[in-house]
Amino acid sequence: MKQIAILGSTGSIGTQALQVIAEHPDRFEARVLTANNRWQLLVEQARRFRPAAVVIANEMHYDTVKAALDDLPIAVYTGAEALCQVVQSGEVDMVLTAMVGFAGLPPTIAAIKAGKPIALANKETMVVAGELINSLCRQYQVPILPVDSEHSAIFQSIIGEVSPIEKIILTASGGPFRTFTREQLESVTPAMALKHPNWDMGAKITIDSASMMNKGFEVIEAKWLFAVEPERIQVVVHPQSVVHSGVQFADGAVKAQLGVPDMRVPIQLAFSYPERLQSSFDRLDWYTMHDLTFERPDTERFRCLALAYEALHRGGNAPCIVNAANEIVNRAFLEGKCRFLQMADIIEKTLDKASFITSPTYEDYLATDKEARRIATSLL
Repeated sequence: MKQIAILGSTGSIGTQALQVIAEHPDRFEARVLTANNRWQLLVEQARRFRPAAVVIANEMHYDTVKAALDDLPIAVYTGAEALCQVVQSGEVDMVLTAMVGFAGLPPTIAAIKAGKPIALANKETMVVAGELINSLCRQYQVPILPVDSEHSAIFQSIIGEVSPIEKIILTASGGPFRTFTREQLESVTPAMALKHPNWDMGAKITIDSASMMNKGFEVIEAKWLFAVEPERIQVVVHPQSVVHSGVQFADGAVKAQLGVPDMRVPIQLAFSYPERLQSSFDRLDWYTMHDLTFERPDTERFRCLALAYEALHRGGNAPCIVNAANEIVNRAFLEGKCRFLQMADIIEKTLDKASFITSPTYEDYLATDKEARRIATSLL
């Protein structure tokens, strides 16, 4: 029985992970559940799945959660430091990092240092500190199992291969504004951006998908997960989201993973690897897939993708700068304080203004994140 700690159990990935656990009660148990603000859902999850511990990161909700679970033998903790402590429990067999943003970095590092295999859904961890994370994984001999549908597809495509990767084909849906002109993009609203054509995701990642910053982050993540240079990562817009990504090898052969847009599939594989478990999830209907199309991304309309590549080429703490600025403008756009196209402008200016560090330490990443957030906020 694999005991799983879910960091961010109330988010999109976390709730779907619990569906996977519910589908296989003989194989998986939720050992730890955590949330930031959604305490009501955390309480519901805890009462159903009976974890050993829960963490409500926002200390304002601690007393409420504690009282709501007082009749159950569930330890209740609060605060950011508690997130780092619970993942180190000797009873935890795997940690699913499904928190959103930079906040997922410290507990992921704590889990790695405790020797816990990582099911990685917090892409910002690799975006911000990919080199550091890889170094720690080597030092503590910890595997990372990718949960993002694209990186899971790449991972599945290289299983059993001994030849080097010639090229990664990283597919992107293109988001809700794929066909919009620049003039149309000037007037898009948060409500429009939150209507993703294929995937049901949280607000932050849905906005990132609309701006294609999410795909830029996935390029950075792919570099560190699969040890390939940016020039060998090709983004391909695939509106149907059936081909989840693939790999091209030296002989020109391409292997890709296909499936319905359902995040429970890569989550379950990360939990059960190397075994594939039976599931009740939907299957592809090959007779209804009349058109699968592929397009070149437009980095002039969607400049966030170009900025991610630029940060990757600069190296050092540049991706950390871009991530911090993006978190600020993403929230500002959702709150109506920033226009859609303005997001890329502020990210670019922040990248130019923030202090560049060639070989950052963990403490440098923390300082960079604070500085970049301050700059981006001032630019708003």
